[in-house]
Amino acid sequence: MIKIDGQEHNSDNLSEEAKAQLQSLQFVDGELARLQAQAAVLQTARASYAAALKAALPVMPEGDTLKLN
Repeated sequence: MIKIDGQEHNSDNLSEEAKAQLQSLQFVDGELARLQAQAAVLQTARASYAAALKAALPVMPEGDTLKLN
């Protein structure tokens, strides 16, 4: 059974076209979930690299700025 717009449908009774569309929708939902999980991992890694970069920078006296060329 699948529920679409609040209405339940028996997946065994769907047309071949509807089954194909359902399969595509399920694939896309799975890919979205995978990519969202990957984005979360990458955001965590980015924050870690940014913290490591900040720790590796020279300590500057208050008010001084570092110029990069």
